[in-house]
Amino acid sequence: MAEDPVLDVLRGEAEQLTRALTGLSEQDWDRPTACTPWRVRDLLAHIRVVIAWLPGMLIAQPPARAKVDARAYYRPDERFAPDTNTTRIRLAREHTAAHDTGAALVEDFRINWQQVDKLCRAEPPDRVVRTRHGDPMLLTEFLRTRVVEVAVHGLDLAAALDRRPWLTAPAAELVEDLLGGSTARRALGWDRLTFLLKATGRTPITPAETEQINHLGIQWLTLG
Repeated sequence: MAEDPVLDVLRGEAEQLTRALTGLSEQDWDRPTACTPWRVRDLLAHIRVVIAWLPGMLIAQPPARAKVDARAYYRPDERFAPDTNTTRIRLAREHTAAHDTGAALVEDFRINWQQVDKLCRAEPPDRVVRTRHGDPMLLTEFLRTRVVEVAVHGLDLAAALDRRPWLTAPAAELVEDLLGGSTARRALGWDRLTFLLKATGRTPITPAETEQINHLGIQWLTLG
């Protein structure tokens, strides 16, 4: 997968996130985020955890064929149930607790995504993996979901830190496409950032906008 454009997008967004969080004060690391109950440090830990599933997935025996694409991965089932969310919160907090400083968290995140990038580039283009939820997916489709995680939670981190979003253009385009594409955005009259914030639940949608969305038949993805 050395030439996979999705892998390049993930690498670029991970690099951007690493740069953005380098040099934060410990006070900044303890700021609350909109992803309750996580602080900035916990949210980075969560991003690290969801990327760190990949090495184990690549070691495992691959399924015979892919049955789920990136959009179907976000279907509203048990992966968004309270018990699953409790586990998600616990894993992030455990990873946070294993690092004394925010700087250590950033360095661990950098090492992790670089390892994942290297491992994925050694895989064939048709590599199929099984997710922790049991979905048999093409690796490149699963990587699209990891771009969503890094990009959308990057917006959460920027908001918590009172920063301008550092979202890269390729990641924004990929997430927009997964959420319904530029046609839907233009029909709604939103710029790309507004579309991403509203479509992912980061910015409220007005009743008038809801009516227009329903009229257009747009179906948002289920995101945590």
